[in-house]
Amino acid sequence: MSAVQSRLVIRLFATFVWFTVLAGQFWRNLGGWWGFGAIAVIVVVGSVIGLSTQRSSARNRATAAGAAIGAKANATSNRKRAASAPDNTPTDRDIARGHTYQAALAPPLNWRKFPKTITAFLLLATLSIAWSYYPGASLLGITLQLITTLAALFLAVTLTWPELLRTLAGALRWVLALSLAFELFVALVVQHEVLPFFVDYGTENVPNAFYWSRGLLLSGGPIEGIVANRNLLGFIALTGIIVFTVQLRARTVRRNAGLVWLALAVGMLLLTRSATVTVSLVAVVAALVFALWARRVHDQHRRPLYVVAAASVLAVGAALALFSSQLFGLLGRSDDLTGRFDIWASVTQLALERPVFGWGWVSYWVPWVEPFNDLAVRKGVTYLQAHNAWLDVWLQLGIVGVILFAALVGSTLWRAWFLAVDRPRLGVKDTEPFAVSALLPLLLLAALIAQSIAESRLLIESGWVILIVLAVVTKRQQHAPRPMP
Repeated sequence: MSAVQSRLVIRLFATFVWFTVLAGQFWRNLGGWWGFGAIAVIVVVGSVIGLSTQRSSARNRATAAGAAIGAKANATSNRKRAASAPDNTPTDRDIARGHTYQAALAPPLNWRKFPKTITAFLLLATLSIAWSYYPGASLLGITLQLITTLAALFLAVTLTWPELLRTLAGALRWVLALSLAFELFVALVVQHEVLPFFVDYGTENVPNAFYWSRGLLLSGGPIEGIVANRNLLGFIALTGIIVFTVQLRARTVRRNAGLVWLALAVGMLLLTRSATVTVSLVAVVAALVFALWARRVHDQHRRPLYVVAAASVLAVGAALALFSSQLFGLLGRSDDLTGRFDIWASVTQLALERPVFGWGWVSYWVPWVEPFNDLAVRKGVTYLQAHNAWLDVWLQLGIVGVILFAALVGSTLWRAWFLAVDRPRLGVKDTEPFAVSALLPLLLLAALIAQSIAESRLLIESGWVILIVLAVVTKRQQHAPRPMP
């Protein structure tokens, strides 16, 4: 298989992986857990093959480079001819700027530069099996967490930054387009609510939360799409807005096509009517404003910016404390955030019983073991998350886990910030133009962190994959800069 064909296969599979972690519920609703399990096996096997191929390619490139250096050192008899002929060997600067074929290849991952916070958090989660209140569920949870991490590493290690942007955008288009087609089919053809396939709830009074779609598209929503959850679909639409806007500004897609997909993402976000995503959108806009401000000033003159940013965070916190009822009303939510306050109280009370190391890692709660079988029940629905990623980590891994998780998120945010606001350093002089897509990690993290206050999605599937990908990629950009459109 040629190099071009090989990259095509990798990109196609990467798009499939992105689609699966974004729309895992689609596979579960369509084919049940057995069908989803088959998809997961494909992702795992493909990720292992992709990582192995990337490692072999990196080793071969290193061997070829070493052989070239040795041949040049031994060619003493041809020094004069070599001096008169032009040297076409690509420099690191050429590769970083994207002027060579080498730039189209993902650089080999230096495991010594791998984010230590990822290793520390996963190690603690694995060790928690020893003190877990539910060791069997913990074993299952950490297995799924490691599988998800494996998929994230495949994306981060085998793809270049332009390929990451391209494959993520492709998966988002598929999810949004299929969601619109699905909602249209339900509204126009089925004309009533649709439940997931292969599921028998044993009652005719099924709670609204269990429906795949309630067919409300023509009524203006809210819609659930193929992911069966309006908050999740809204966040996918917000991610699409970020990615499609970056592509348009970086001119990596045709303008008309890019505008169509951007309009679809905006429309889907509005149709979900998700208050959680509205808060995330505000956080993204705020991060963008501060990043663009930072780009306009020298790095030694950014103190006023940081002061304003800190004051803004304090002001938002004070507003939530003093005017929470009014603010929640503006977002169309009740005073208890649709039952979240009760869930947070239950989780906090349970976490206080094991505050240091927690009850044991389980990731998404399993409903067949205590204490998750009746920890968060509302209107006949047993919720399987704390609706706050930080509370979930505290419950499962204690204060120690919260510290490590905060270190993972904080260090990634730190690198993403300076990647977004500093010019690329490809030489001695700091004169390279800003890259539009350098803003993407910061904006995605802003959305994820805002979402983590009301949802635990940061710990599973697409949330965890995006976090790990950004942690690895931003770390790699520090030590081996590669072109960013």
